[in-house]
Amino acid sequence: MKIAKLIAWLGVMAMTAVLIYGFSAGDFFEDGSKIINNPWGIVSLVDLYVGFILFSVWIVFRESNILVSLIWVMAMIILGFFAGALYVALNLHKSKGDLEKFFFGKWKGKYNN
Repeated sequence: MKIAKLIAWLGVMAMTAVLIYGFSAGDFFEDGSKIINNPWGIVSLVDLYVGFILFSVWIVFRESNILVSLIWVMAMIILGFFAGALYVALNLHKSKGDLEKFFFGKWKGKYNN
């Protein structure tokens, strides 16, 4: 659990740093248009958003409050895996070492295959 928390918090810090760098040194719309005009840029964006959707499905699955789920999903769409890393870090902390609680959230003890 400690290693997972460390990795999640390192992810939050790395994403914070690169988001700050990107917004301060780049032009979101100009640079984004270059990505859209490149076939591999499109592949990368589709790959990224498939990941966002799959991660968001897990968030909605495990959260008991639909509003909380929607806020986290919107954060994923807007902030990417900065939000994902933060979600993981916070929920690893809240689960207090209970992997079933971490992975299943509201379904802990209720989910059967």
